[in-house]
Amino acid sequence: MRTEDVLAATATGLWRWDNGAGTVTLDAEAARLLELPAEPGVFRESQVRSRFHPVDWNEIYGVINLAVAEGTLAEARLRIVDEHGRVLRTVRSRSKPLPPAQGSNVDYVLVGTLQEVAEPQPGTAGAHTPITGDWRRSREAFLLDAGRALAEARSTAEVLRVAYSLSMPGFSPDGLAVFGIEGERLTIVGQHGHNLGDEGPFTDMPLDTDYPAAEVARTGRAIYLPTPEDYRFRFPATWPLARRFGRRSWAFLPLIVAGHTMGAWMAGFRHPVSFSPDERSVLTTVARMLAQALARAGIAETERELSLGLQRSMMPSLGPSVPGMTVAARYVPTGGGLQVGGDWYDMIPLPTGRIALVIGDVQGHDVRAAGLMGQLRIALRAYASEGHRPDAVLSRASRFLAGLADAHADGEQAEARFATCLYAEVDPETGTFDIARAGHPDPVVMTADGTAVIRQTAGGLPLGIESDADYPTTRVVLEAGETIMLCTDGLIETGGHDMATGWVRLRPILERHTSDLEKLADALVEAVHGPPSHYTTGPLADRREDDIAVLLLRREGSTTRHTAPRRTALTIAQAEPERIAAARQQVRELLHDWADPEQVDSAVLMISEMATNVLVHTDGDALIVATATGEQGQRRLRVEVADGSDELPHKRRPGEMASSGRGLVLMEMLADAWGVDPRGAGKSIWFELYESAEPVELTGAEPEPEPVSEPEPEP
Repeated sequence: MRTEDVLAATATGLWRWDNGAGTVTLDAEAARLLELPAEPGVFRESQVRSRFHPVDWNEIYGVINLAVAEGTLAEARLRIVDEHGRVLRTVRSRSKPLPPAQGSNVDYVLVGTLQEVAEPQPGTAGAHTPITGDWRRSREAFLLDAGRALAEARSTAEVLRVAYSLSMPGFSPDGLAVFGIEGERLTIVGQHGHNLGDEGPFTDMPLDTDYPAAEVARTGRAIYLPTPEDYRFRFPATWPLARRFGRRSWAFLPLIVAGHTMGAWMAGFRHPVSFSPDERSVLTTVARMLAQALARAGIAETERELSLGLQRSMMPSLGPSVPGMTVAARYVPTGGGLQVGGDWYDMIPLPTGRIALVIGDVQGHDVRAAGLMGQLRIALRAYASEGHRPDAVLSRASRFLAGLADAHADGEQAEARFATCLYAEVDPETGTFDIARAGHPDPVVMTADGTAVIRQTAGGLPLGIESDADYPTTRVVLEAGETIMLCTDGLIETGGHDMATGWVRLRPILERHTSDLEKLADALVEAVHGPPSHYTTGPLADRREDDIAVLLLRREGSTTRHTAPRRTALTIAQAEPERIAAARQQVRELLHDWADPEQVDSAVLMISEMATNVLVHTDGDALIVATATGEQGQRRLRVEVADGSDELPHKRRPGEMASSGRGLVLMEMLADAWGVDPRGAGKSIWFELYESAEPVELTGAEPEPEPVSEPEPEP
């Protein structure tokens, strides 16, 4: 029997498609099936293409490309339409792509058969085939879902979980493995559907191993093994390793990105799979999406690891322990995916044996703010290690920040930024803090009895505003058992607060947690970012978050909470009369829990009067020291204002219209005790208030009531 007779009896036609020449050769039967003249001939590709349904043409085009890439048969079902687009019949094509004589990688010759397929009668169910419309729609939906899920995966582990969870239409694998290439060896990147330890023999093997994944990685061509016999025949050396998993079919596909084979993907099935062209097309598409997802995840993980490493190197840190002092610190970035922002703290050992505490805040919360923070932190460390005083350190840092040449690639100058900073040089033996401040919030001192007071210090402009800015230094003495807190404005203002309302929120926490600095640091952060922060929002409408840095240092000592005196000291220079307001504020905070509010008002009034007299009637500065001692409810407040003038004040009898001369009269009326103590150089005027309700007889020395020539201003 001749082949032509068999083909004619089965209504099978032959065709030859030359992609390079753009021609299609048909025999008479093939031409009839395609609604062309029923005689052998050579037709233009456009003539033949017009007879296929457009959707089916896209299908066959993808199947052919897959067959060309893998060197396998291309099989598909195609609907034949007339010139009006009506479907006339359905044919099945089985073709084999052959390389052209010239060996081109682009053009090919397709040789195969066309055979008509009988469609089911209306009302009957069609048999399941891999090209039915339902399967096609299911496959398209699956690929869309798979592409979306893989595109959203951000790590290699997520990509593998997504790949394992994909339910392929009709042939879902029960085991997956992704192999990578490291040099000349094949490694396992990840796997699903296997027990712990099953990957052992496949973890590290040479690329020349007789194993399907190794061959795929070497050649870049997929391998399909429909049956265990196929596996045993093609790869006898590694068949014993695969046999123990009890699978029936395997597909090994290359993972290719930008023409580079980065590994292989294995899909194992416990049920037989024939790997039809459409099933291979699905697997190939998934492999391409998987390769792209793994490449993206690898790049993202590398960038993330680099970013985290850089950020960890920039994270604030405390140095070695300080003898006689306890230190605690916290840092909370504002978010946005970064672990560092513009805030920082630092503790720097100095050549003199002292330590430097630094806390600062660079403008902004972005990557550039973090970069400037790192540069500024290094510069401050360098200047401090050279042994400069606090004012010189900040002056040099301001000049450094102002001169940073942050330029874009096109040469345009970057936006200038400033930074606030507080630098304190600490002597652990004496507890002295020499503080220079550049636009930063003042420190807070917690006395041994738990009272929190904002310690006013002199300051200058933020760093980077002026290259030659000056930064005065203020000395603060930390007594035994006292704690000092340095923080950035984020701790105070986060949650819609200003400096005043933010301080009201933090003060009870500072006075409630005094025994353990670590617990105090946690409580401060919890009050700003934890659940309690929702009940302590501030009055401002703008409630944007800010970075938080807080540094706590306590001077250890044997003083107990109940017997420790409260003390505050302040120097008011002749050129700084505005610091009288700071003195009034410090006394109010020192007496915030005083039993009688009227006594607090009296103390504030007398301090204002005494400090003003020093600035008006002498040429020197006023040194104010306020001390509260004793148990609560029976405390004594003693305030001393010292100056360098030897001339003693005299009480006067001012007239009704006089504008001065009432200072000592006020003290006589308001103070429980008062007096004037001459000193070797100058004098000290003092008064005392007693918290007990009983009046106390005056004990201060009262000078003779002689009129004096120096007028005293009205408070």
